[in-house]
Amino acid sequence: MSVKPRKGGLFDRLFGRGEKPAEQELESRQEEAAAPTSDEPLQPAEGKQAEAAAEPAPAEVSVEPQPEQMHEAARRSEAVTEPGAAQPEEEPRPKTSWFQRLKAGLTKTSSKLSEGITSVFAKRKLDESTLDELEDLLIQADLGLDTAARITDALRKGRYDKGISPEEVRAVLAAEIEKILAPVAKPLEIDPNAKPHVILTVGVNGTGKTTTIGKLAAKYVRAGKKVMLVAGDTFRAAAIDQLKVWGERTGATVVARDVGADAAGLAYDAYMQARKEGYDVVLIDTAGRLQNKQALMDELAKIIRVLRKIDTSAPHDSLLVLDATTGQNALDQVEVFRKQADVSGLVMTKLDGTAKGGILVAIAAKYGLPVHAVGVGEGVDDLQSFDAGEFARAIALD
Repeated sequence: MSVKPRKGGLFDRLFGRGEKPAEQELESRQEEAAAPTSDEPLQPAEGKQAEAAAEPAPAEVSVEPQPEQMHEAARRSEAVTEPGAAQPEEEPRPKTSWFQRLKAGLTKTSSKLSEGITSVFAKRKLDESTLDELEDLLIQADLGLDTAARITDALRKGRYDKGISPEEVRAVLAAEIEKILAPVAKPLEIDPNAKPHVILTVGVNGTGKTTTIGKLAAKYVRAGKKVMLVAGDTFRAAAIDQLKVWGERTGATVVARDVGADAAGLAYDAYMQARKEGYDVVLIDTAGRLQNKQALMDELAKIIRVLRKIDTSAPHDSLLVLDATTGQNALDQVEVFRKQADVSGLVMTKLDGTAKGGILVAIAAKYGLPVHAVGVGEGVDDLQSFDAGEFARAIALD
């Protein structure tokens, strides 16, 4: 079967044209001033498709093609247009299950634990010395003091002063971790009676809030929901543009204002619009803020206050997005955000880039907040509902 030759001149085929959008980081923040019910117009994308911000094309650079390059390009063009020429087929990428991806993502954490357990228990009895070494190992893996004590106590009761293999220790570890996580493993449910169900995402800088919103939007759109994304991180042009791209990819409506606009006013007006237009889900992005900056935390509290002027139960979910690579600092984030932002549940991202995945177990043991989802990559399907058993097996067993 013949393939139609590509359109365009030889120069375009040789060198192509492209553009790279430039990310701009806002250096200064606008003082909080605008009222929640600002008259500033919203900027939704047309229909249900968000329109990405146009970027100026880079200036063309004139380059004279060399004879050898022209000859080679012509030869390739002839080969493409030759009737009946066989075209190479791309090999399909092997599909992997979510557990396989989770296991691969937690490799750094599980390898550290497995190697440590093997080192401690190789041909040794279970005595106080080995239990102390195990407890230190579990604490270093960010599982937390309470979890470490719980696991060593379980081993002490069952196998004290007896021989035990590293495999048996890992089995006990997996069982105890699952017991801790099972009560907090809860999917994020959308209340059909809320109409719309408002989800506010909060967290410090760089945890992946905007990406998490985009992935959730993709999930809900696939389920037939009418979804609105609200670009509440009004301090970074890049964050607004990123959300618009997610709107294009998912078919969700994106509502945004100019950089520096009042985030609370935007959230209020977008919520009112969503109610009038019958949206099922509203996902609100917010600017990253350090948990020790009270002025920024007060600003977040303002967004929640204006939403509750419309519906006293809003936001219906307040998700704290945590970066697993931060380790013990994630505990401090939970402590502050759960008070200031009325956090209802957690999403943990970047488990694939750290040996500190055990911090999720420590957070669950200390706070008991629902864990709705975990992420192990950048792909749309790399954020999935949290399953306690899968996580325990992935982190503790070979």
